[in-house]
Amino acid sequence: MANLNIDINGLSLKNPVLTASGTFGYGTEFQDFIDLERLGGFIVKGTTLKHREGNPYPRMAETPSGMLNAVGLQNKGVDYFIEHIYPTIKDVNTNILVNVSGSTIADYVATAEKINALDRIPAIELNISCPNVKEGGMAFGTSCISASEVVKEVRKVYKKHLMVKLSPNVTSIQEIALAVEGAGADSVSLINTLMGMAVNVKTRKPVLSTITGGLSGPCVKPVALRMVWQVAKAVKIPVVGLGGISCANDAIEFLLAGASAIQIGTANFIDPTVTIKVIDGINDYLDQNGFTSVKEIIGVI
Repeated sequence: MANLNIDINGLSLKNPVLTASGTFGYGTEFQDFIDLERLGGFIVKGTTLKHREGNPYPRMAETPSGMLNAVGLQNKGVDYFIEHIYPTIKDVNTNILVNVSGSTIADYVATAEKINALDRIPAIELNISCPNVKEGGMAFGTSCISASEVVKEVRKVYKKHLMVKLSPNVTSIQEIALAVEGAGADSVSLINTLMGMAVNVKTRKPVLSTITGGLSGPCVKPVALRMVWQVAKAVKIPVVGLGGISCANDAIEFLLAGASAIQIGTANFIDPTVTIKVIDGINDYLDQNGFTSVKEIIGVI
């Protein structure tokens, strides 16, 4: 049995497997399938300052080797999370992260400040990269100046681990990563979804109500892996890799490319037990190859 423990800039994980926001609900939805306490942690769905209805239907579509989504961060707001959701998950013995988004810097700051007061939430994932929301999100994550600004302001009020989720829809993801590192990020997670589109040839109209949406699933893995490798070489803070991971070998590729931990997203929809299989698979790989710790394989490429 190898040592799977990993420390991400002060955030201690029992193993490097996390779940990606928006694919795992609030964790409780998966309790019938897995032991949540075996996870390195789980990241709850996108949370905003105020209630959001999200985008009109249809807002999801299957694509070859993946899916498009344009849900639009539907949630009941941070106060609802604090009053109704947090009490039901706070005693789960693993890391619980909240994915935070906003339309303005003030929104991000206010939401982060509220979550900072929750004892059992050791970290937030700042979503400056979501391509589904027409205002906010995308703009912050596609410019070094705006990305740096929102991280800097959130850093003033958020005193725990600050993970920043990066968009792949940029010219140089390394530059964005360096900008948020300089503004105070403790780690970066990447990639969020790639911008995509699907058309119904029978109706001759876009499949999604928003026309474009976020592409995820196995089809994005080679792009995600390349970007994780590039960013891991560029920054000094830990990198959390995600994008198309659906088995242990996928996860191991990301670790070898420089990720200190990984997130599993779309694969949760296909197999709700995939996270446990990946944890066990990483352990088997380490044992079979004579490694005593997962740290030995991180960033060997």
